[in-house]
Formats: sequence, structure tokens, C-alpha cells
Amino acid sequence: MCFLLIYMDNPVTMVLDSPLSVITAPLLSFVIAFFSISGLIKSKIDWVLDHPNSRSLHSVPVPRIGGLGLLCGVVITWLLFSAPIPIMVWIGISLLVLISLMDDIWHLPIWCRLLIQSVVAASLSIVLLLDTYGWITVLCTAGAVIWMSNLYNFMDGSDGLAGGMTVIGFGYYGLFAYWVGNYDFAVINFSIAAAAMAFLLHNFYPARIFLGDVGAIPLGFLAAVFGILGWLDNLWSFWLPLLIFSPFIADATVTIIKRLLRGERIWQAHREHYYQRIVQSGFGHRNTALAAYALMLAVGGSAVWAGKQDLTVQHWMTAIWGGIYLVLMFISDWNQKYYSGRE
Repeated sequence: MCFLLIYMDNPVTMVLDSPLSVITAPLLSFVIAFFSISGLIKSKIDWVLDHPNSRSLHSVPVPRIGGLGLLCGVVITWLLFSAPIPIMVWIGISLLVLISLMDDIWHLPIWCRLLIQSVVAASLSIVLLLDTYGWITVLCTAGAVIWMSNLYNFMDGSDGLAGGMTVIGFGYYGLFAYWVGNYDFAVINFSIAAAAMAFLLHNFYPARIFLGDVGAIPLGFLAAVFGILGWLDNLWSFWLPLLIFSPFIADATVTIIKRLLRGERIWQAHREHYYQRIVQSGFGHRNTALAAYALMLAVGGSAVWAGKQDLTVQHWMTAIWGGIYLVLMFISDWNQKYYSGRE
């Protein structure tokens, strides 16, 4: 609950809704995150280190709570610039940071993590949506928030991947909000993108620090929640956030469905995500990240363009990218079967 307590107890000294805030707020977020993460890298405490396991693509211990430094940059900037963020979002971030940090340290059972995530997602959805949209929308939205939080964590398994998605995804959120004239929401999202860029400087291959659950879970939560808030404020249709973060959504969702169909335990560590298979194929962390960035930029750019068009265009854009993902996944699956059969 540390972020909530800071929010309630400290005075605000700056104003977000000003022309300079578009530059100064993200810059401050970058600086705070960069030096916070640098301090975490120097830590030699064993519980901070991520030791290689069956899911890992790294071979030596690496500090795993870089997300804590990233979020410090974001939260401190939001507080100093009086970011107009709903109190339920502050509460949600605080609870998710707390439970995720505990999981990074003690490896909590899955039911414990899902319980807190479910309470956070359900409470937020009820507050934001129940009066206007009813229980069905509330339940669907809560499920989407829980899934987005966890899939972001699933996709945080290769150097630079989740950091790049955060820079690009929240950067496009901010760009679109700025484009339509909502400067407050633009700066809020730009601050996340800037802090993620600071993290990425430490996390790009070879990574000196990882995001950890303490970073991945809250960032996935914010990606979903800010997408919902933008929709509720009529900044965009729900297709825009879906498209912007679709590189992560498509990989994680299809991989989990395939594991479910095979009767595997989806909560167990594995290396079957498409990005993991690409890394293991010899393409490497660096090239995988760069290729992913190109995909993220293309998808996000098309989403921002389509977001200013009518819904028919947005539907077609979503369908086109869905088809592209299916083709890429089919090629990847075929290659894996082909080369496995030759061994």
C-alpha cells in the first residue's frame, strides 16, 4: 500500500495540465527510474536475484525487481504533477506491487496471487462500470484486467521485450491522447513510457536487471485499465488498446490455449511462447527484441491511425492483424515440427 500512502500524505507541488509538463514530467520520470534501477542493479542480496529455471532464457543470476525502480519513477512523477488518476487505480497499483514483490521474494502460491488480482480487478470494474453497463460488462472487464496483468508477466521472458512493449504501448496511448487534446492523460502515459525507456537501457541484451512480477503485473494492469479509462472518456474505441498491445495478447493467449488443449498445467514454468522459441532457434535476444519492436511500432501506428477512422476501418484493421498473427504462428509451428522431425 506504499504508493497509496504516499499519495494521501504528501503535498503536490506541480501542475500536470501545462504545456511544459509534456516534456518535464516524462523527463523526471526517466531520471528517477534510471537512477533507482541503477541502485537496484548494485544490490547483491540473494533474494533480489533471479536464478535460472526451466522457463528462463538466461544462464546466470540477474537482479529481478527492476520494475520497482521503474514504478518509482512513474509514481513519484504522478504525485508531483498531481496526475488525475482515480483512487481505485492507486489502490490497485499498491496492492499489486505489494503482492507481486512478495511473490518475487517468496514465490507465493498461485491462488494467493490470483485472489488479490481478482479483488483488484473486480473492485475497479464495479466502481467504473456497474452503474452504467451492468454486471456482464463488469465480469468481462475484470477477467480482461486479470488476463492482461498475467499475460504481461508471461511475456516478460526475453531481454528487452516487455520493456520495449511498455515504451511503445504507453507511448502510443500518450500520443493518441495528445492528438485528441487530452494532455493530462497524455502525460500520464508518457511518464510510464519514459520510465520504461530508462529500464530498457538496463534491460536490453545483455540484461543487467529484469522487470520481475513487481513490474510486469502492475504494468499489465495499467495497460488494461488505461485502455478502459480512455474508452470511458471517449478518447478511443476499445479496439485501439486491443490492437496496440496485440503482440503480447496474441502470443500469450494462443500459447495458453494450446497448452490447455494438451492438458498441461498452464501455471507451470515453460518456454513455449513464440518469442521464447524464436530466441532458442538461434535468432537471439537482441534480434528477437528488435524484430518485436518493429512489429509493435507497425501495429501501434496502424492502431493510432485507425483510431481516427470510423469503426468499420478499425474492425478491418483488427481482422487484418489477426490474420497476420495467425500466418506468423502457423509458420513458426510448421518450422518447429519440420526441424524436430529432421533431428
